[in-house]
Amino acid sequence: MKRFLIFLVAAIAISASAESLPVVHPQSETVSVSGTGRASVVPDRFSFTAGVQTVANTVEDAVNENNRKVAAVIAALKRAGAQDKDVRTSNFSIWPQQDYSQGQLPRILGYQVANNITVTRDKIGEAGKLLQAAISAGVNTSSGLQFEVSDPSKGREQGLRAAYEDARAKAALLAQAAGRTLGRAMQISEGGQTQPPPYPMPRAMAMKAEAQVTDIPIESGSQENTYTVSVVFELR
Repeated sequence: MKRFLIFLVAAIAISASAESLPVVHPQSETVSVSGTGRASVVPDRFSFTAGVQTVANTVEDAVNENNRKVAAVIAALKRAGAQDKDVRTSNFSIWPQQDYSQGQLPRILGYQVANNITVTRDKIGEAGKLLQAAISAGVNTSSGLQFEVSDPSKGREQGLRAAYEDARAKAALLAQAAGRTLGRAMQISEGGQTQPPPYPMPRAMAMKAEAQVTDIPIESGSQENTYTVSVVFELR
């Protein structure tokens, strides 16, 4: 009886010790790939920056002339359909025009004033009309025209699905080449999103405005966004 009790206690102790040990699972074999997907979206907003530069002998004269011309540009833009919220001043600067004759101290000849206006509008069809209005009203400098998609998530779902399918196709090909089959996706991480560069400003905006400016042809086209994902698949 005593031997039986000793055996029973030992068996219970071994069983308890076995239950406390961690369960070891064999490490899964995997393949890691990245995929790329693209989504084409149509811009629904445009913006451009146009400015007026004036030069005069004194700061006051240069500023007053610039103010008059910029006011005319803003009025023309609003007559063409721009709203108050669409037009904002994006830069105002004054700098002297100096003569750097050799051997002499710089001499101020006059002053140049620049005032830039940025126009943002959510009606693509009005881009050409507003550009024409600004040029006709006296704009003589510009820094660009670009089309944008106001909702950054537009096309994202389509692009990510395409990126995942691309990654899965690559992984399936690699698994087949290794004589294996593809299992479940064990880890998925989203990469970055890239967008095309802004459209260039029509050349007419960088030239001196003429008294009459013909209609400016503007085409927004479509914008292709690129999405990437990285996926770890199980191999069977």
